[in-house]
This record gives sequence, C-alpha cells and structure tokens, in this order.
Amino acid sequence: MTISDLPCQLPAPARTLRLSGSSADEKRAELLAYFSQTWTLYESLFDCLADERAWFNKAIPLRHPLIFYFGHTASFYINKLMAGRYLDQRVDARIEAMMAIGVDEMSWDDLDDNHYDWPTVAEVRDYRGKVNTLVREFIKTMPLELPVSWDSPAWVILMGIEHERIHLETSSVLIRQLPLAWVQSQPNWPICPHARHDRASVPKNTLIAQAGGRVLQGKTDDTYGWDNEYGTQQTELSPFRASKMLVSNAEFYQFIAANGYNDARWWDEEGLGWREFAQATMPTFWVGDSSDPDKLKLRLMTEEVPMPWDWPAEVNQLEAAAFCRWLAEESGKAIQLPCEAEYMLLREQVSSDQPEWDPAPGNINLAYWASSCPVDLFAQGEFFDLVGNAWQWTTTPINGFDGFRVHPLYDDFSVPTFDGKHTLIKGGSWISTGNEALKSSRYAFRRHFFQHAGFRYVVSSHQESMTLNPYETDSMVSQYLDFQYGPGYYGVGNYAETLVDRILPYCHQQEAALDIGCATGRASFALARHFTAVTGMDYSARFIDVALQLTSGEDFRYVVPEEGDLVGYRQVCLKDIGIDSQQAQRIQFVQGDACNLKPQPDRYDLVLAANLIDRLRQPARFLQAIVPMIRQGGVLALSSPYTWLEEFTPKENWIGGIRENGEALTTYQGLQRILRDHFEEIAAPQDVPFVIRETARKFQHTQAQLTLWRKR
Repeated sequence: MTISDLPCQLPAPARTLRLSGSSADEKRAELLAYFSQTWTLYESLFDCLADERAWFNKAIPLRHPLIFYFGHTASFYINKLMAGRYLDQRVDARIEAMMAIGVDEMSWDDLDDNHYDWPTVAEVRDYRGKVNTLVREFIKTMPLELPVSWDSPAWVILMGIEHERIHLETSSVLIRQLPLAWVQSQPNWPICPHARHDRASVPKNTLIAQAGGRVLQGKTDDTYGWDNEYGTQQTELSPFRASKMLVSNAEFYQFIAANGYNDARWWDEEGLGWREFAQATMPTFWVGDSSDPDKLKLRLMTEEVPMPWDWPAEVNQLEAAAFCRWLAEESGKAIQLPCEAEYMLLREQVSSDQPEWDPAPGNINLAYWASSCPVDLFAQGEFFDLVGNAWQWTTTPINGFDGFRVHPLYDDFSVPTFDGKHTLIKGGSWISTGNEALKSSRYAFRRHFFQHAGFRYVVSSHQESMTLNPYETDSMVSQYLDFQYGPGYYGVGNYAETLVDRILPYCHQQEAALDIGCATGRASFALARHFTAVTGMDYSARFIDVALQLTSGEDFRYVVPEEGDLVGYRQVCLKDIGIDSQQAQRIQFVQGDACNLKPQPDRYDLVLAANLIDRLRQPARFLQAIVPMIRQGGVLALSSPYTWLEEFTPKENWIGGIRENGEALTTYQGLQRILRDHFEEIAAPQDVPFVIRETARKFQHTQAQLTLWRKR
C-alpha cells in the first residue's frame, strides 16, 4: 500500500502561515482563515465528550479537568493581547484569571488537589463566542506589516493559534485517559482501519547505518516559532545505526514477556520511582492482562480496539529507556534512545516541510486518521515514520540554543522546562498540526508524561549531558552577572572594561595579573586579552563557580527582577564580550580571602582590587599583605565608592570616612598614608561611574574612585 492509495478521511488543517508575503491584505485574510480553522477544529475535539463528568473531572490527577482547557485557549488570546497593550478591556475577568495558567506536573506524584468553582460549559461556550468575535475583529483592523515580526500584533495572534494547536493535541491525550463511558466517537475523528492482530505477522525491525557528521540546528524557515527554536547549535555526530521503524506493540511486548517491568536492572532511579508509584506492568494505554496477549486491547481516544500489534508502542520516556537497556543486553549492542541531533540527521531524509506537504508524507497534520497506524505504512527515505504516527522520545533534555531569548509576552513558555527534567520529543504524531508539524519544532515533556509518543532506538556511543538549573536564580549572583555582563544603562560604559582600559597604559610589564574580588570574572576576562596569565580570586565560591563555567565555554543563564514576582531571563557567553577560548584559558579562578592571602612574593605585574576595600573586615591588613606579591615596578589599582558599612567592616578598621582627632580623614588620604612607604602614586584619582540594576525601574548610579600606585 502506498500513500497515494490511502484516503484522506480528515479535513486537512490549513498549513502553517508564512511570515512574509507580497500583500498585507492577503496575509490578513490568510491569518483570519488560519484562526477560524484552528478555532473550529479545537471545538470539534470537545464534541467527543459525551458526559458532563468528562468536563469537570480530571482525566489524571496532575492536570486540570477539560473545562479548563476548553476556556484556556480563548482566555490566552485576551491575556496576551492585554499584556501587549493591544486591548484595554477584558471580556470576562473571572474566566481569564481562572483559566490563565495550566498545571505543569512537577513530578509524577505531585498531585494538583486544588478545587475550583468552574464555570458551566454553556458559560465557557458563550465566553469563547465573545472572544472569537473580538479576535476576528482585531485581525481585520490591526496594523500589519510584512514580514510579521516578534513585536507585531499579528505575532500575538499567531501565538494564540499555535498555542491552541498544542492544546488540541494535549487535550486529545486527556480525552484518551477519561473513562470510556464518558466519551463518544465522532465521524470527524476516524481511527485507522489497518492493523495486524497476529504478533507473528508484524515485520521485524532492523538497523540502518548512518554516517554521522555535523548537524546544525536553529530555526531559519519563514514561519512562526517558539523561543526555544531560535538561535544556533552545532553537533558533531559519530557514525551510528538507527531502527528502521518505530518500536511496535509487538516488539515492545517482548520486553514485557521477559519480565522487563519487574526487573529493576532496566530502570534508572526515576524510572523505578515512577514504576512503583504507578504500579505499571505494561503501557498505560493497553487494556487487559499482559499475560494473555491475545485478549489485550488498545485504548484510543474514544474507543478500545483489539491490540494492533503493528502500531507504535506508545509509552513514556522512562519505559522507552528501560526497553533500550533490556534490548542492549539481549543484543549485545549499545542500544539507546537517539539524541536530538541524531534524530535531526535522520529527519534530513524527509526533504519537505509542512507548508509544502501535498499530501503529507506520513500520519501527521491530521492528514489521515485520528489514531496511530502500522509502523511500516509510511516509508520516508530508508526509514518509516521519521515524521508522524507517534512522537519519538530522545535522550536530550530541552535547553535553549546559543542566542536563546524569550518573547516578552510569553516568558514562561520554555524557561521552566530548562531544568534537565523535560526531555525532547521529535517528529510529531497523527494530531500534530501547525508549528508542531514543522521540522524546526522543539517540544519537551517530563519523562513520566504520556503523549501520543513512542520511540525508535539507535546503536550509538553518544551521551547527552543532563543540565540542571541552567538559570541562576540566586539574587546576588544574578545581580553581579548583570552588573558585569549585562547591557549598559544610561550611557554608562561597562565598569570592568573601563577600569582595565584606564589601567593598562600604566602597566609596563604584562606577564601576570591578579583580579582580587573578581566576583563573576568580567575584569579577569578583560585582563586576559593583554596579560599572559591572570588569577581571578574571590571569597565567594558561588561567584567562582560561575566564572569557571564561563571559562569552559558554556553559556550561563540568569534571571533579573522586573517588578514584584516578574523576572526577565538573560544569557552570558564569552564570545559575546569578545573573549576566545585561548584567552579564557589564561585565567585561573580561585577562591581566596583577601584578608588572609597566601604569600606569593614578586608574582604580579598588576593587582586590581575593584570595589573591594570597603567590603573587607580588615582592609589595612589586605593592603599590607599585597605589597610583597607585586613585582618592583608593578601596579596596584584600587577602585571603590568608599561606602563604609559596619556590617562589612568594623568601624575601628575603616581607613577613611572618619574623623581623626576631630579632623576629617578621607579614604584617599588613608590610602596615601598606608601605601606611601612602598608605592608612588602614578596618576591623579579618577572617578569611574557604574550603574547597578535592581529592577526594571530602579537603578543605583555610583561613582567609584580609581587610584593607581606603582611599587618602588
């Protein structure tokens, strides 16, 4: 059977819109049609609910009931248009507050036990009707320039459309988990009629060799995208082999028959925890007794059917990984789930993308059925189902590419998933439409999550790292990162770079430098452009850890406060400040106490202590201990706003800002007194301004005094 022989039983959804075009009027009409088609399609899904209980009872404890999702996609438009200041009045403040935020299941046993006074179905339908009218009128009258960009009101509309298409799929999964008596089949949602009910007749999976190579990722196509799709990433892959087909129910049953669910060897710690919690003995959508396979059934969205053994096994990532560990031992091969880059290399065998599909190359984009289908039905290159049928689990935790930035109107779309616990799924399922069906799409779920998702396996040596907490939320660390690497404010240049620029003309020798009190290391990196060796020292291990991570070439992400509970997200990368890996390797970051320095005689041509002396408990002791560490002719550079506070420095240890014998003693005078026996002052004091951001509208503007001293 070929694709051309298959009837397209479902009305094909409109293709994803191009952002560019020759006519704003034509684009407006396309956008209106795309919105209307999405809206109608979404509402038709809820026609599959046959009982009032299906609306108001949770399909699973970790999610809201379906009444929430019915209203949520409509309220999303209003909430985003209000946030973007495109509307000045709400449609229904109660519904828009209650249905604004969904539940992100933080773990398989983190149950949402909240009870809500949900509106009736009739009330939500009425609300949806009002929103539909409002959005249609907005599309007709909004300003529209091409191509559509992030700051365009049309982008907000596309965001709402693609958001609703995501919930089209996730709501279908919830419907699939409702009691069968609460749902009903609909002619617009037909199941695939092709299935093998004899396990012996299912074709055997085989492995196909792939050469590996360089994989470049990052959205470049002219369609709407979510924030995590943009930026760039390059991966070098070694040769590997990949399974020709998705793992079928028949192939997965071998794992069950081998007692795989009960053998702890095949499960990692997270998998064991989920397996015990769920008391799982077979995939969640299988119905019956796994010891009697001939009587097993498969739960679809609205009905149960005799087990289609040649359809993909739909499991969570923990089950898929356990199967791979079992098969690895059975076969003696290094079998595992593919990483995202390996999948993307395979995806190259499907030359087209969703906007050009006619017909769709697989069971995707609602082109054929409202269910999976045989794993050997849709050939794509050497493989089957590289796109469509069921999503494919990977080993890759989702993260942002190099250059990642969030959209200001949806800053929590991706960032909460950048925790090492959300794993990417690729390829789409039968109900993946819109952005989900694009090659550039990147969606991730927790590993215990059930989607219309299966897997293929690879023989590969590639190992993905599981990055945890990639966004630094420690307020002090984040503030220093923003101070040292963030954007400039009010025309004031970067403080660390300015200091280094002013100091360098006085450094006759540039072999070794010490940046003491380096914080997250910006001045150390600036010095590394000029000095052969740089030591960055700070008392705080948190700061040193950040600097070391930057030195390794990794991006570092952090949050900054905006107002109240709202935060922004930023990213630091050395190449963005003009530092290459060779320069970074000149730096040794160490933890150290400026008031208890290890003697290192005649080591440094420059010691920079920026904003340090007024934060030390014994500043005079530091100034005395640093003398022997500086080579003859070397420079000591001190900068400080002289903000003496007893919480940092006992008042008896202040070296200035006090009255001595009734006369004012400034810190500059105190420095002259302490340093005159070993140093000569080589430049007049200079004021160096800096700005520290506290919130989006609160900043500290400070003048530090820079003094320069040469050792005799």
